[in-house]
Amino acid sequence: MARETRGQRRRAKAKAAGKELEPKPVQQRQRARPQQQVRPAQQPVSAQTGRREQRPRGSFAKESWAELQKVDWPGRAQVLTGTVVVLIACVIVGLYLYGADQALRPLVRNILLGQ
Repeated sequence: MARETRGQRRRAKAKAAGKELEPKPVQQRQRARPQQQVRPAQQPVSAQTGRREQRPRGSFAKESWAELQKVDWPGRAQVLTGTVVVLIACVIVGLYLYGADQALRPLVRNILLGQ
C-alpha cells in the first residue's frame, strides 16, 4: 500500500479536529526547458567555474622575496666543502665506470661482436 501524501494527512487531521479542508487542486509541474549552453567566456565572471577572485598585482614578487629572506644561506666554508665533496664523488664514479668499461671491453668485443 502506498504511503499517504502530506496533503492527505493534513486533511485527515483537520477532519478529526472537526474542520473540513478543501483539497488543493493538483498542480502540474511544467517541464523545465533545457537551458542553452553558454560558452565560459560569455558567462559573467561570477558564474564561471575555476576562476578565483583577483589577487593584488605584485604579490608573487613580494611573497617570493619574503621566502628568500627565510632561507639559511650557506657560508663560504660550506660552499667550498660541498664543492670538494661533489668533485671527489665525480672522480670516484668516473674511475669506477672506466674500470668497468675496461673489464667488459673484451667480453663485448669477443662474444657479442664476434671479432
